[in-house]
Amino acid sequence: MKNYSPVRKSVQGICGFSMLLMATACGGGDGPSPSGGSSAPPPASGGGATGPTWTAGNYPPASQFKNRCETVRTGVDIEGNPYPDMAGSTLEENFYLRSWTHETYLWNDEVVDRNPADYNDPVQYFSVLKTTATTASGKDKDQFHFSQPTEDYLRERNSAPQASYGAQFVALSVTPPRDIRVAYTDPNTPASEEIMGQPNLQRGSKILEIDGIDVINTNDQAEIDHLNNALFPSAAGEMHSFVVTDPGAAGTRSVILTAEHVASKAVNLVDVIDTPTGKVGYAHITTFSPFASEQEISEAIDTLSAANVSDLVLDLRYNGGGLVAVAAQLGYMVAGDAQSLGKTFEGFRFNDDAGNLNPVTGEVNSPLPFINTGIGFSLPDGVPLTSLDLSRVYILSTDNTCSASEAIINGLRGIDVEVILIGETTCGKPYGFYPESNCGETYYSIQFQGVNHKGFGDYADGFTPTNSTNAYGVKIPGCAISDDLDHALGDPSEAMLAAALHFRSTGACPTPPMSPLALNFAARSAGGAAEASPIPLMSGMNVMQRNRDMRMPN
Repeated sequence: MKNYSPVRKSVQGICGFSMLLMATACGGGDGPSPSGGSSAPPPASGGGATGPTWTAGNYPPASQFKNRCETVRTGVDIEGNPYPDMAGSTLEENFYLRSWTHETYLWNDEVVDRNPADYNDPVQYFSVLKTTATTASGKDKDQFHFSQPTEDYLRERNSAPQASYGAQFVALSVTPPRDIRVAYTDPNTPASEEIMGQPNLQRGSKILEIDGIDVINTNDQAEIDHLNNALFPSAAGEMHSFVVTDPGAAGTRSVILTAEHVASKAVNLVDVIDTPTGKVGYAHITTFSPFASEQEISEAIDTLSAANVSDLVLDLRYNGGGLVAVAAQLGYMVAGDAQSLGKTFEGFRFNDDAGNLNPVTGEVNSPLPFINTGIGFSLPDGVPLTSLDLSRVYILSTDNTCSASEAIINGLRGIDVEVILIGETTCGKPYGFYPESNCGETYYSIQFQGVNHKGFGDYADGFTPTNSTNAYGVKIPGCAISDDLDHALGDPSEAMLAAALHFRSTGACPTPPMSPLALNFAARSAGGAAEASPIPLMSGMNVMQRNRDMRMPN
């Protein structure tokens, strides 16, 4: 099969409910990022007289320490691959991370060289192996430095079902009085199941109580822990009672939800909107991962092509990224051969020591083209993809539109497809990495900056609509519109979609009155930057759905 280059990822504002209670926002990055502290932890175990010793500025090859583990796993992983672990030490795991970072990290010359023997936890050591520089707006240049257990990583990339209700939650306010809403539900899940014509949860539903606990006002830690566990169940069969109120409803209603094993859908909704000037396609795409996203997105475009749509609205407002190769496929399916053939979807800038090589794979650094066939994630390798051959596309965005989703914006702009951005400033992640597993932990360290066919990739403060008040994002045509939880996704009256349709027909941004929810959100946003955007609530971090991933099928 074809030998394409890397993949991108992005995690933004993701944290558990209990953490939301303890702070007004989840600041700082994509996952746990211990500071390293001012007091050094106990020395790392292992090593001894025969272990490696640290000399500042001297970096032995990472391969010398690869898979040398303090705790050796035996057997096979969930993909059937034997564990590669060999007897080693925490010290050797730390030395591996140090050398690997020096070899592959994009800003390797900005990392302070710390003695690996001063850390007894590889994850804690890894957390300090990154730059401390900031962007023009003052945010951390590297907000995306994290790790997770390899078992979780493998489960996510293989779409292993997880206990869930099938609902995505957002927090409009993370401190009392809290405002926890449903952003969307996946079809055919406990959340979307209808009882006498009423879905258990719907977009905009506000969570008032769970198991008799006041979600809005409680400050009791034991109750907060219970709420967190109830919102994000750990096992199928868990049952919890919710009291909710729906948008526009005068009263409340009670719902009992039982968690099931749910595999999230990459494409949540596909629709065709008839207008006086032609049919407009709409696709709500929540992720470019896991592997199943390749087939789901292809089938969505097939549906819109069969309907002869003349314009396309891609709803990426909750899409944190995923497989860049799948994003490159979608880019082709929007633009078609005439505009994309022989052109770069994304090129890759590695660290200054890499030269013309990809320091991760050791191969020549080759750009990723627009991909016009299946490549084997969930479509057969080589099967032709349908294209809509459009010269413009409307993209709905929030600051949860990140990484591989931003690569769609940048990649299409690089071949002069007009991108009209409707919504809020995107997260600002032109960076990506290859997941690296060692001794049971999978590490994510920024290894490249993605650039389009024109060589542009400097959007670390995001893309933003032209009329936005954001002073740092890259301005592109479009309209600044807040997320509208009062209306269903795909409803032509929903604020973002309505603005896209209005812009399409008039070439101008609408000035409709805000919904009560939007007004409430705007008022909260004006009160302080910490709550300027809804914060997605998840049970930790789903890396496959919230990142820029350079993997290709084996």
